[in-house]
Amino acid sequence: MKIPKKTRKKARIEIIPMIDTMFFLLVFFMIATLSMTIQRGLNVNLPYAATAHDDFQKLITLTITKDRRLFFEKEEVYSLTEVEKRLSAQGKRAHGLSIVINADKNVEHGRVIEVMDIVRKSGITKIAVATRPKEFFVK
Repeated sequence: MKIPKKTRKKARIEIIPMIDTMFFLLVFFMIATLSMTIQRGLNVNLPYAATAHDDFQKLITLTITKDRRLFFEKEEVYSLTEVEKRLSAQGKRAHGLSIVINADKNVEHGRVIEVMDIVRKSGITKIAVATRPKEFFVK
């Protein structure tokens, strides 16, 4: 009678726990990245309006802070002529471009009008002034 040899089981790598770990790391880094992007915005105290909405297709944001600093797409610009040059270049490339002006509610009216005038000179006619919806108003 022949005695069968005991065969050793081959070592194998379990793939399911590895997939679970990789999925967990993917979700962790996605959430961590999303939480970091919120902090990159410019802090501007917008005025309130009952008709506020935000449904623009192609838009460029111009931000005026309460200390009169001007930002073109979160990048600080130091003169209105520089804004005019950038807008002229954008206006020629993109048809149907909209401009959103985020002006702090404490900025004087004349400064906002200067920026709007520069936008119109560059040939862009769709201009909006950003506001917060009235429902978020807290006294």
